[in-house]
Amino acid sequence: MASETTNNSVYSGPAKVGWQWRKLTTPNWYVPLIGLIILLVLPVFITASYYRHVLILVFLYAAAGEAWNLIGGYGGQFSLGHAAFFGIGAYTSTILLNAWDVSPWISMFLGGLLAILMSLVIGLTCFRLRSHYFTIATIGFAEVLRLSALYFRGLTGGAQGMTIPYLGTAPAMYQFDSKVPYYYIILFFMLLTIYLTHKIRNSRLGFYLLALSQNQEAAQAVGVDVVQAKQLALSISAFLTALLGTFYAQYLYFIEPASVFSLDTSILMPLVSIIGGIATVLGPIVGAFLIIPVRELALNLLGSSFAGAHFIMYGAMLIIIILVRPAGIIGILSQGYRTVISKLPGGKEN
Repeated sequence: MASETTNNSVYSGPAKVGWQWRKLTTPNWYVPLIGLIILLVLPVFITASYYRHVLILVFLYAAAGEAWNLIGGYGGQFSLGHAAFFGIGAYTSTILLNAWDVSPWISMFLGGLLAILMSLVIGLTCFRLRSHYFTIATIGFAEVLRLSALYFRGLTGGAQGMTIPYLGTAPAMYQFDSKVPYYYIILFFMLLTIYLTHKIRNSRLGFYLLALSQNQEAAQAVGVDVVQAKQLALSISAFLTALLGTFYAQYLYFIEPASVFSLDTSILMPLVSIIGGIATVLGPIVGAFLIIPVRELALNLLGSSFAGAHFIMYGAMLIIIILVRPAGIIGILSQGYRTVISKLPGGKEN
């Protein structure tokens, strides 16, 4: 018996390593790895400041759409006021930085905690109601915060907004004199939201959310605590969105109520999810890579002469997707992806 145990311990190591190596040589593993490497080295080849800026915005709204997707996609609770949490993160870090020199690396978590508290106010009030009360409540909540930021001028700067003092290269204060560090920071945030969404999707909470989004009564009948599941998803979503609000403030060095609490910001989060593929892990990423470049192009070409042109583009893209592919673009891309990887080395082993 002792010799049998010894033999098992000797041969289990190489067998496990061999299995892991075979796993890494399949396209489902090395294709995403190649994609990640491309994103990591992209700033080396894209040196123009404007194109780096567009990529940063793509990653920002991809992460924001991913955060929204937790409650709006998987939870089935359609929020049109997520800019409230975005603005909370932006204003919390900016006020603490300007008033007491608190590093945004610290204050962004304080903003996240404040966003969680605000999400509890909304969730505990609205999640026991039916129909579209939650959607209406989120719109009203974001509008209340926008008006409050306008009214309390001594704290928020009012309509004039708040400027963050430029310190040059000061990593400890979340400031850099190049866009490249911001690129990698927001890339990390995007990858983090993808990872968290994937883990939640395959967790008990994820199954609860999917169940209640399909049939809340049936989910409640089999023992799902509907209010608790919704609240947990909303709190996680609010926390992540507030972190992104801090990044936005530090990246642009200026915030105002009309930008961080805007309806435009609230619309973009669900829009990238719906067009990319709602209640999917990579749907918001695909949607952001499609919508944000179009948005920036419209703002640059038509912004001065045709204000609001990007909203028309949003509507046109949304109508086309709903009519042609209601499940989002991710479905088409997934089919193409599976076809491609089946023809790559190791693809037939999947």
